[in-house]
Amino acid sequence: MTRLTLAHSPDADDAFMFYALAHERVPTDGLVFEHVLADIETLNRKALEGAYDITAVSFHAYPRLSERYALMPLGGSVGRGYGPVLVARNDDKAFSPAGATVATPGEMTTAHLLLRLYEPRVQTVVMPFDTILDAVSERKVEAGLLIHEGQLTYAKHDLAKVADLGAWWLDETRLPLPLGGNVIRRSLSDGVRAKAERAMRLSIEYALAHTDEALDYAMRFGRGLSREAGKRFVAMYVNGYTLDYGAEGRRAIKTLFDMAHERGLLPAVSLDF
Repeated sequence: MTRLTLAHSPDADDAFMFYALAHERVPTDGLVFEHVLADIETLNRKALEGAYDITAVSFHAYPRLSERYALMPLGGSVGRGYGPVLVARNDDKAFSPAGATVATPGEMTTAHLLLRLYEPRVQTVVMPFDTILDAVSERKVEAGLLIHEGQLTYAKHDLAKVADLGAWWLDETRLPLPLGGNVIRRSLSDGVRAKAERAMRLSIEYALAHTDEALDYAMRFGRGLSREAGKRFVAMYVNGYTLDYGAEGRRAIKTLFDMAHERGLLPAVSLDF
């Protein structure tokens, strides 16, 4: 048996995706996966250290990891026409992101990168993603950039949407928005990497074919979402692009990297998958 660390976020969409692996519902060709759960910014920084065999990372982080890790062709969080949501207080009618201080969930997150592409003059402060809603409500910051379930629940906090950066990206590029993907250590053998990819694909396929079963597990990680909202959130980020980016998904990833490089926000990187 070959043991591999598999790191991902403790969120409903990742839990849904990896349910079958965590509960031994699919064959793994002799691989044993040790699941490690951490928020995405922690995973990005751990990946810089080469901590895990397979890990979820933000696409923003990947160019700095590409020598050590290869981007896998599956397991990504990609949406069309929606993504991180920039919010301000409902009573702040004159809010503009130009020069404003906005809380983001991490400097290496794709949400942070998108905000800099959307408004280069913005000022940012990093906060744990699950504290941003309260920080905006309590006037600790002028605005916040929401990921995960906050994209669906901000109105309950008397906050208003300033911009959906996924919708902005679609207007700019006519492409889906690639937020995060899975990477695998390049030092692993080709055989192990192929087995890992096959097992992960089977897990995603199982979840999509057994939605209620996988959703029951995923809702343990929903952080207060109703089942209906949890199902909606999972469907936003576990979809056809998750099984394989395809030509359009690859073009979207390349466009994100190229645009960020042209604006001096990322080093150049080539895709090899």
